[in-house]
Amino acid sequence: MKTVSVMASKRLGITSCVRDTKLFDIATTMHEEDISSLVVVDENQCLEGIITRTDVVRAALSLPEGWGESKCQDWMTRSVITVYPTTSLESSAHILQSQHIHRVVVVEQDGDKMSPIAVISDSDIVYHLVTRRD
Repeated sequence: MKTVSVMASKRLGITSCVRDTKLFDIATTMHEEDISSLVVVDENQCLEGIITRTDVVRAALSLPEGWGESKCQDWMTRSVITVYPTTSLESSAHILQSQHIHRVVVVEQDGDKMSPIAVISDSDIVYHLVTRRD
């Protein structure tokens, strides 16, 4: 894999929600945007967690009648694996493999806060492998 930073291989931007967003609204956004996760941010747009399709499915199986009214904060992952814009795509791929996860959040550090600017997924890495062959 050619050495390239995560930001050279990805456009900026995230789709986000806040802790009290209802799961039905999250699922609707995932469906409409054809994405598999939303970054959870606070009122200052700082990283608080991530919620994935798997989390939504888990909620729907646990609460068949009321999953859609559940809040994001009850199902999201709070300890998010992050990388910086200068992290190489190859390093990100190693992180995905070693942590057994499907995505990492790209952040910019601002003191003790992290501002999410992109998400790198295993799909992005496969895309890069196919389209950027040298």
